[in-house]
Amino acid sequence: MVNLKKKALEIRKDVIEMIFHAKTGHTGSDLSCTDILVALYYDVMNIDPRNPDDPDRDRYIQSKGHAAEVYWAVLADKGFIEKEELKTFSAFGSRLIGHPNNKVDGVEMNTGSLGHGLSIATGIALAAKMDNKSYHTFTLLGDGELAEGSVWEGAMAAAHYQLDNLTAIIDRNGLQITGASEDVMKVEPLANKWRAFGWEVIEVDGNDIHALSEELHKQPVDGKPTCIIAHTVKGKGISMAENAAGWHHRVPNQEEYDQAIAELDMQLEALANE
Repeated sequence: MVNLKKKALEIRKDVIEMIFHAKTGHTGSDLSCTDILVALYYDVMNIDPRNPDDPDRDRYIQSKGHAAEVYWAVLADKGFIEKEELKTFSAFGSRLIGHPNNKVDGVEMNTGSLGHGLSIATGIALAAKMDNKSYHTFTLLGDGELAEGSVWEGAMAAAHYQLDNLTAIIDRNGLQITGASEDVMKVEPLANKWRAFGWEVIEVDGNDIHALSEELHKQPVDGKPTCIIAHTVKGKGISMAENAAGWHHRVPNQEEYDQAIAELDMQLEALANE
């Protein structure tokens, strides 16, 4: 069985290396949701990189598409693409651009225009119901993204069609590029809003990978889509980036890169000694 904590730290290192060498990337956004993607891809979803078009595979839509670096790192580590290709991130002609691109195996849909992912996932989940398929659809949204009206149209439709085969995960790190999400556009009381739209709501520490995985494994409530509000830390795992809106889209300099890798290595060493 994969050590999920160890894998998340390794993926964070891949993310920092990609961003540093490409000189572009959403550092804080990637690091807050790393544990979420690791839980999904290594412990929860039914997927097979050897058969990426398996009609019975679970589906994943990264509505929070600007956190592409962590997505590429996970897909490479799982074997959907070669790890060597990560070195081409954001280079001219590369498939690995700054948002998910469905020319890459494992990516269901191009995303990045915020607010679209939930509606896409709702359509995919509805198709599964219509086709009597058992696959589950997951989508990851940023909390700043919730200001988009199309999110709530998707939420309303998913409840109307009783899509208990759909799980929306909100990366609730509390920050976006212009500051605190509650200052930019207040969304609280968030859990009550999703419940009012007809969803089953779960709140969890989104950086406690085992607690998160446990919630993701729970059987859905019959006839209700599930919303998991994952409370996370922006920039999780690197002290200088944690809870700092300025690291939403920022590239570390050489000194910051060295510090980030050193901190992640120390966490890996501590984990190995537990």
